[in-house]
Amino acid sequence: MNLALDKAGRVVLPKAVRDALRLEAGDTLRLESDGDRIVLQPVRRRAPLRKEHGIWVYQGEASQTPIGEMVDRIRMDRLKELAR
Repeated sequence: MNLALDKAGRVVLPKAVRDALRLEAGDTLRLESDGDRIVLQPVRRRAPLRKEHGIWVYQGEASQTPIGEMVDRIRMDRLKELAR
């Protein structure tokens, strides 16, 4: 796929690509360049909970929030993200 730069040096990512990568206005992309190659990669936040051997493990900073509330909040955030 070929893309053109506009006068301001901007490129528009095709809607099909944005949809496939679940990108929206305001999302952050990491740019890496090497010679004449450019790579754009979405910057995704890391989930503070990860499942290890069937047990949810918190990987973030110390918190006074009860784990149940934290799990509920993360679950709601993920549901919102999937609903996009």
